[in-house]
Amino acid sequence: CPMSLVGNWEREAAKFAPALRVHVHHGAERAQGESFVRAVRDADLVVTTYALAARDAAALGEIQWHRVVVDEAQAIKNAATRQAVAIRSLPARHKIAVTGTPVENRLADLWAIMEFANPGLLGPASEFKRAYAEPIQRQGDQQAAERLRRLTQPFVLRRLKTDKSIISDLPEKLEMEVVCNLTAEQATLYQAIVDDALAVIEGAEGIERKGLVLATMTKLKQVCNHPAQLLRDGSRLAGRSGKLARLEEILEEVLEAGEKALLFSQYAEFGGALQAYLTGRFGREVLFLHGGVAKAGRDEMVSRFQADEGPPIFVLSLKAGGTGLTLTAANHVIHVDRWWNPAVEDQATDRAFRIGQKRNVQVRKFVCAGTVEERISAMLADKRELADRIVGTGEGWITELSTDDLRDLFTLDRSAVVE
Repeated sequence: CPMSLVGNWEREAAKFAPALRVHVHHGAERAQGESFVRAVRDADLVVTTYALAARDAAALGEIQWHRVVVDEAQAIKNAATRQAVAIRSLPARHKIAVTGTPVENRLADLWAIMEFANPGLLGPASEFKRAYAEPIQRQGDQQAAERLRRLTQPFVLRRLKTDKSIISDLPEKLEMEVVCNLTAEQATLYQAIVDDALAVIEGAEGIERKGLVLATMTKLKQVCNHPAQLLRDGSRLAGRSGKLARLEEILEEVLEAGEKALLFSQYAEFGGALQAYLTGRFGREVLFLHGGVAKAGRDEMVSRFQADEGPPIFVLSLKAGGTGLTLTAANHVIHVDRWWNPAVEDQATDRAFRIGQKRNVQVRKFVCAGTVEERISAMLADKRELADRIVGTGEGWITELSTDDLRDLFTLDRSAVVE
């Protein structure tokens, strides 16, 4: 599993199967050589990370495992990586891949996961690409999608939390889009970026053009969050961002009700700025989880937030805190900025909307009116079609839009600006 979930697996095993003997293979002081063999022999469950599975591949490969389970299996979606190769080579009677996003970006993700769980089922990667990936992703071939569904269905157990026949006591998830206006400062910066970018993109080709498109979208989303995020000048936050103003209003209501909230941003730097600002604004401790927090720190943050008297606001970077963690103390989830992949957002939301949640969960997704965010939001709904035809959710081809289409996507609607 990912490093961030090692502690979670320990806690869940102790809670649901206290008789299991659990050995954690992790850290600089982990057992090696004969001591590792003895530790495995004396354990019912061995928990380790993907990174260590690659590093200690020889030692792990010497064990005849009864069962190998990979959690957050999208971690092996790139089949050629050292990590994925090491995981596939582990000898086991049974192999199980657990993931909420079997198709995170491309259908090749599904091939890589299935090649671990059921080697050879989908044929060689090149043949899978020819027979399924290209027809489905590029032409929307329904017949190919149906063939792939029939082929994989016997080996896929799909469970939806919204299915009351499976989980009868899970409350509702109420999703809403919160449309925010830009301030005049944000609008000026936004327009300048668009004007500069389109002139450069017009003359670019290939990889260079794709990179320019992605870089422009990043800058525009940063401006939509806050001018200070783009400028990186350490300037004050108050009064300069429509999103921040709306966030403050919502958090006031959350705190007055004695409830808790998760705030997700894909930008760790902005998350840190939010933590500092909101701490001062509300006079309450605000937690911040990002990729630089060590395992012990993560576990402590989760435990404190889950406690009744713990901090009421938890800011998380999307990649560091978007998978695996159980944060059911929160019944409010706010996506401050949007990710191009709906599956990633859903994974993050599910930190609160999961087994153990007793209250309805309100999920708010911020977008700035009249900007690329509002238009991308509409596109996100379309992107779900690919993986819904197969098993999960997918991503679009935004970087391949024509310059005219990009102009339509980026152009600022001035009526959405608040002076």
